[in-house]
Amino acid sequence: TGVWRNTDPSLFMPWQSKRDWKPLEERSCTDIPWLIVYTLFCIGMACICGFAIATGGASRIISGYDSYGNICGQKNAKIDGVPLSGQDMTKNKNVFFLDPCNLDFINRKIQSIALCVSKCPATELKTYNDVKQFALNNDSHLCSYDILAARYTNHPDRFTKCPKLPVPPSKAVPLLRRCIPVDISCYAEFAQAFITFVNDNTVLRRVIAGVMASKEIIMGLCMLALGTTRSDLSPILSINSRAYKDNSTDWWVLIGWRSWEVRKSFLHQTVKLSRCMCCCLTSQVVLLLVMFFMRKRVALTISLFHVAGKVFIHLPLLALQPFWTFLCLMLFWVYWIAVLLFLGTSGTAVKNNSTGVVEYHMQGPLQYMVWYHAVGLIWISEFILAFQQMTIAGAVVTYYFTRNKSQLPATPLLSSMIRTVRYHLGTLAKGSFIITLVKIPRLILTYIHSQLKGKENACARCMLKACVCCLWCLEKCLAYLNQNAYTATAINSTSFCTSARDAFIILVENALRVAAINTVGDFVLFLGKILVVSCTAFAGVLALNYQREYTVWVLPLLIVCLFAFLVAHCFLSVFENVVDVLFLCFAVDTKYNDGSSGREYYMDKALMVRRSDLNGLFLLDFFF
Repeated sequence: TGVWRNTDPSLFMPWQSKRDWKPLEERSCTDIPWLIVYTLFCIGMACICGFAIATGGASRIISGYDSYGNICGQKNAKIDGVPLSGQDMTKNKNVFFLDPCNLDFINRKIQSIALCVSKCPATELKTYNDVKQFALNNDSHLCSYDILAARYTNHPDRFTKCPKLPVPPSKAVPLLRRCIPVDISCYAEFAQAFITFVNDNTVLRRVIAGVMASKEIIMGLCMLALGTTRSDLSPILSINSRAYKDNSTDWWVLIGWRSWEVRKSFLHQTVKLSRCMCCCLTSQVVLLLVMFFMRKRVALTISLFHVAGKVFIHLPLLALQPFWTFLCLMLFWVYWIAVLLFLGTSGTAVKNNSTGVVEYHMQGPLQYMVWYHAVGLIWISEFILAFQQMTIAGAVVTYYFTRNKSQLPATPLLSSMIRTVRYHLGTLAKGSFIITLVKIPRLILTYIHSQLKGKENACARCMLKACVCCLWCLEKCLAYLNQNAYTATAINSTSFCTSARDAFIILVENALRVAAINTVGDFVLFLGKILVVSCTAFAGVLALNYQREYTVWVLPLLIVCLFAFLVAHCFLSVFENVVDVLFLCFAVDTKYNDGSSGREYYMDKALMVRRSDLNGLFLLDFFF
């Protein structure tokens, strides 16, 4: 016994190394090597962007370039094998297409020769003489550079190297400097096909008209979905069965089924429904039995939900966390797409012998920049989501382990954000990288499955689906463990691996309680999402009830319901994160505190009555 008393308890229980569990004390930087790796990776992303800008990719996208490799608005270098390249386009800052209406929707480009011009034709040019006069008056050549303006009317190549007549009036788009026809009737083929389809499809025409007529109602219902936070809905269904209670009426005559074949089919369907009802009843009984044996854990889930509501009262900025995360993701995705477009025009200039125009291709090691850029999309996106989880965890941990709630920081969420940036960015980099390692092969297998669809045999298709499913399950499990590891880091300021190990031990010791919280809690949150969508849909039906035909109001109602579900999912996901953080704090508090002097509980009074549930024997938990 003396040996055990003299042994450091932290050797057996790492949580005992810090007894006070105060998140604002004894902070230290965690996973610094991973922060260095992540910083170097971000520098690599910036270098790719710099490479795209330095090689002219950004200039070609923003300023535009002609079909011979000349960037409009600047001097250009000569390209081998392209005689019309290397020209001074300082005065020609706009891109003009000889046939702007020839759209290739499959390759997402305009199938036309592009030229750099100083001015876009503001009026319609009906003849080649008009084109000639415009070129001489404005010093803006609308035909190929190897044709003089004086020969526009009689040059033999004017039908292929000059604009298609009549030349529609166009206007330069701000920033991008492309001459776009002012009259959208230029795109007659596409517009006519679309208009014909809409006119022939009466339902589609009514649906579009319904959306346009109900745009104010749609906006109002979207605001209603944002404001729907708490409500109670108790639908009551009633069935009028007077026809079945009337004994003086022949039931079969009432429904008009005199034929034996019809009655036999109906009885067969009735038997099927009876079997389904028996299966549903059996599953319901099993669910009730499980709920009975796990009633204490369900009560714990209810208490956690109650305390989570108090957390949102003390930390109202938690409700705005999805907006900031969504804004950061949008800004990063816009940057990522812009750099990807820059890379598309940053390769080596190659002349297409069939069309005679210059194209840009990534060759050699430069092709790996696109893959590096794609990995950056996943890793940095996961890092942003992990930053949200760590910020929420830090704020909730501060709330839980502060005995006097009046002593909370003025802005706990902002304080948590500052602590995360100062101490735990390396932990977020490591956790998000683990998710990236699992997500990349899953996406690759999903892409392979989509490309081989209809070509592979049944066995290969089954194996691919099984691998994708296994990787998806592994990703979800690791994401849940990462979330709890971030909470452990916010509590104890330990590295990612140490926090993940400690959180895993706590979760294993409370496996049944974790299962109860995840199942019952997720079901309740799902009901909350359905409640928000149902309330919004009900209000939408009331607002659109004056429109008789379903084709007019169905699509606006679906748009509103989709928006309501996305809003409910974002906010209730934050609520779910808060509940998970509270449970881990509660489990740690109950395990290492007993309520005695010097080891008082940190938990809320609503959870105090549930502490005996976590002090039970593990054998009983395993049995049930």
